[in-house]
Amino acid sequence: MPKGSAELIAARREEIVAACAKLYQTMSFKDITLQRIGEITTFTRTSIYNYFHTKEEIFLALLQKEYELWIAELDELTESRDSLTVDELAHALAESLEHRRQLLKLMSMNHYDMEMNSRMENLVEFKRAFGESLRAVERCLEKFCPWLSPADREDFIYAFFPFIYGIYPYAIVSEEQREAMRQANVGFVEHSIYDIAYGFTKKLIADRDGPQKKIFNV
Repeated sequence: MPKGSAELIAARREEIVAACAKLYQTMSFKDITLQRIGEITTFTRTSIYNYFHTKEEIFLALLQKEYELWIAELDELTESRDSLTVDELAHALAESLEHRRQLLKLMSMNHYDMEMNSRMENLVEFKRAFGESLRAVERCLEKFCPWLSPADREDFIYAFFPFIYGIYPYAIVSEEQREAMRQANVGFVEHSIYDIAYGFTKKLIADRDGPQKKIFNV
């Protein structure tokens, strides 16, 4: 265990995670090392081992933080509004994902490596945040779509979460990828994270004929 108060340990962990997030804006997952992270913190690579054993553990902590920020936004939505139409709820959920671009990138690009190369205690902490994100979405559905049964809400969640894991590669395309698709005659049409998430979410919960006659094709 690292020495120091709980507050100091938390601050040092946060500094390491923030440094990782900064590098991830311009570097690939495979090119980021503990040494590179240490170079932009007050830590040496050896000192980082007191808090994280692998770079994957640091990335997992970053993903956990992203989930926690998303949960906070969803809970604020649930608490601040008395009601939402299906369209408004789809808009709000899509907008919340637009705000969490890094969450979607980590989900789609590096999730497996992070989980497989982290200690159990780190993985358990992350899974708690993941589980709470499921419940945060369900709380939105319970409040704003009260006609949905528990089974309906479960169906939504088990369609919605696998779907959002795949948003990033469709919404964020490099110039090289764009040119390759042009030459391959893919006919790719670019859409934002919001556009993709809004369209899919509305299809899951939309009710064109009123709340008692729902359209729910999962």
